[in-house]
Amino acid sequence: MNAVGLAALAVLGGFFMGSIPFGVIVSRVFYGRDIRAAGSGNIGAANALRTLGRTAGLAVLLLDALKGIVAVEVAAWLLLRVPLAIPVAGGEYTIGYPGKAFDLMPIAGAAAVFGHCYTPWLRLRGGKGVATFLGATFALAWPAGLAFVGIWLLIVLPTGLASLGSIAGVVVAGLVLVATNHEYGASGLLYAFVCAFVVIVKHRENIGRLAAGNENRLQLLKR
Repeated sequence: MNAVGLAALAVLGGFFMGSIPFGVIVSRVFYGRDIRAAGSGNIGAANALRTLGRTAGLAVLLLDALKGIVAVEVAAWLLLRVPLAIPVAGGEYTIGYPGKAFDLMPIAGAAAVFGHCYTPWLRLRGGKGVATFLGATFALAWPAGLAFVGIWLLIVLPTGLASLGSIAGVVVAGLVLVATNHEYGASGLLYAFVCAFVVIVKHRENIGRLAAGNENRLQLLKR
């Protein structure tokens, strides 16, 4: 397998893993409802929590996060296991893939986030990518994942503003990943930028409500 084929396999695999709409699956299979017709209409964990309850919200959160984890880990397996054909003058020679010398793990993670946000199974109307980003980030660098969780809780627990916590968490986690994991190089920087951009774009309506002071609030500690 050559470098282009390996890249395409990792990116397409990440995208299609991310595109699985677990929010819709959980709501239909276990609750006989379509989550898109309730609350905000979003297919993510926050809307599942608001409209279906804590069990559904937790299930969707974990499943959506798992998509990011699997996308990154499959890319890592490819990088370590699949021989890479390197083109040279006069032909090709094949070597065992040298670990992270040509790292596609962050790119596969970004593809999973993009797939979740623009899933082809729902006419490109997916979720907001936060849980999938969190899973991929933990798989790439657990300190960056913890940074997201810390920022999110610091904002959401006192204010209930899940959208603000999510946006801030994605930006901070991306900065932590880039600053502390230099082995990812340009692909890590691309991951942080693309994910932050996509998550912010998907939250544009929330940003408008935040500016107007009428954003929906998430009561995590409410019984």
